[in-house]
Amino acid sequence: MREHIRLGRVAGIDVGINWSVLAIFLLITVGLAAGRFPLLVPGLGLVAYLTAGLVAGLIFFLSLLAHELAHALVAQRNGVEVEGITLWLFGGVARLKGDAPDPGAELRISGVGPLASLALGGLFFVVRAVSAALDLHPLVVDVFTWLALVNVVLAVFNLVPAAPLDGGRILRAILWNRRGDRTGSAITAARAGKGFGWLLVVVGLVFLLLVPGLSGLWLMLVGWFLIAAASSEEQQAELSGVLAGVTVRDVMSERPTTAPASISVQQFLDGYVFPYRYSTFPLTEDDGTLAGLVSLKRVKEVPAEDRWRVAARDVACPIDDVPIAAPDDRVVDLLPRMADCADGRALVVEGGRLVGIVSPTDVMRQVDLAELRHPARSHHL
Repeated sequence: MREHIRLGRVAGIDVGINWSVLAIFLLITVGLAAGRFPLLVPGLGLVAYLTAGLVAGLIFFLSLLAHELAHALVAQRNGVEVEGITLWLFGGVARLKGDAPDPGAELRISGVGPLASLALGGLFFVVRAVSAALDLHPLVVDVFTWLALVNVVLAVFNLVPAAPLDGGRILRAILWNRRGDRTGSAITAARAGKGFGWLLVVVGLVFLLLVPGLSGLWLMLVGWFLIAAASSEEQQAELSGVLAGVTVRDVMSERPTTAPASISVQQFLDGYVFPYRYSTFPLTEDDGTLAGLVSLKRVKEVPAEDRWRVAARDVACPIDDVPIAAPDDRVVDLLPRMADCADGRALVVEGGRLVGIVSPTDVMRQVDLAELRHPARSHHL
């Protein structure tokens, strides 16, 4: 999930939010201020309810951050590199670079998130009890009551054995330990995720028809998300099985042609796009350092009358957003990062020197070759 606002670093891990967080934050705030709080603590003004809703929503997202931070820290301790954490519409995601090295690590990384949420739920129950004992305002007490309940619900929901939920990861770790088959276990967990997603869709439809309110619509939305995410994980697992043992060196195009970042778009077209058959070019600064990656798709967005005025670097994907890999990295670890800004490409660097570029076409060629070698194993792809 792509971040749109970078918040900073926590424990050395980049943290950002997706714009969709604003939607769920608004929904939580309005729902509490207009629904739960006036019902349970009547007689207060709108400002008091909105303030309590804002505080509860903010602390809830800090709880989500703690949940994902637990995943990320344990992943680092088990040798898995963490790209960052992004909070978004359906909670949060810790973006890991690569898979757990063994079933035990998978179990620890997956299980610590729900444990963190349960711990927070217990903490908020204690704070709620202390607040009530000190005779604080009932609205304050109910804020902590809601925070305790929502964290426990979050933990329990995440423990459902269906990918991409944490429970699905736990199921994958258990099956992996028993079968010794990472790919098959991941496919089973993903299919369980699709089944659970369809169950939520059906239940949500029933609620929508029989129960007043939008709870059924929300269940259907979560169900559709789980179906889509689980389907993606299933395909990713199958692809990982097909590309097992394939390194970046095996698929990359060597010695890519680079272009100066300072030249205009028109000069870039005349000097590089038209003479060469490539559709993507790495850009370099005058000192030879990489500056970004520019594709034909990006160049086509520049109006013809502006091509002499706009520099190539102005339309390129900045180098900080371009996936970088080493030749001996596994292709399956690189694939999830080949999206968004870089138009599906990645650069390969060895010893500080650019040695290759990877495109979706390069990867698909390996998939086609694997299908020819093992048709029964890769026909779904």
